[in-house]
Amino acid sequence: MYQETYQMYREAVEAYLQKLFLSDAPYHELQEAMRYSLLAGGKRIRPVLTLAFAALFGGDWHTALPLGCALELIHTYSLIHDDLPCMDDDDLRRGKPTCHKVYGETMAVLAGDALQPEAFALAAAAPGLTDSQRVDAVGVLARACGADGMVAGQVLDIQGLDRTEEELRLLHGLKTGALMEGAAELGCIAAGAGERERAAARTYAGNLGLAFQIRDDVLDLVADEAELGKPVGSDQAAGKRTFVDLMGLPACNQLVEAYTAAAREAVAPWPGNEFLTALADTLAERKK
Repeated sequence: MYQETYQMYREAVEAYLQKLFLSDAPYHELQEAMRYSLLAGGKRIRPVLTLAFAALFGGDWHTALPLGCALELIHTYSLIHDDLPCMDDDDLRRGKPTCHKVYGETMAVLAGDALQPEAFALAAAAPGLTDSQRVDAVGVLARACGADGMVAGQVLDIQGLDRTEEELRLLHGLKTGALMEGAAELGCIAAGAGERERAAARTYAGNLGLAFQIRDDVLDLVADEAELGKPVGSDQAAGKRTFVDLMGLPACNQLVEAYTAAAREAVAPWPGNEFLTALADTLAERKK
């Protein structure tokens, strides 16, 4: 049942994204670069979270689709910029050349720049929601990706503020966790859920984000490179300190289990939590 639901959500997201940025305007190369990264694959975890929380709290998950896809546009822009030579200088993303390797650095910067406002346009015009819900969604989206969210985490990353476990938790709680929390809360908004539900969604997603990042750090050392889709050991080669560097593999595996359990606990009071529980367990055991 879990796989069928995940596939249903993911196919809906892919179908929605496929319809975006198809203009044949003179600046069509910009849209090609945007679509290149947006449609490059990936797990679509963030929009899936949006749809799943909308369903958990009694909403029609189809109504949440524009909000989840808006956040996926933000996530894609962040990846394009993260891969640039001035940031992580990565050649591969999801097994394919990164955007700047295909379209050049300038076009990659502009593709990321364009994806961000387009995300807010999707949220602001989302059908089936009230004006109040749309405004709420735009605010959540802004907080998730702004100066106290994802971008703040990126700043901590480039400044090398990763010397202790506490610093790493803050860094990744912002860089990875903020978008996941935003994705979950957007689903709550689409469902008209209350603050108790929204707080539970943020707690679930925050713990999921930390488990996800620590599992990423583990995979950066032990994964199969072809399956992972990027060079193994890239974080160490770039001089980045990871949870594995600080704590070792056994402790990191225990932390993944602990954060995953905390995520499951956050949604345990609500009937119909089976999908989100299975999602947390599946991500904790993933190979790529």
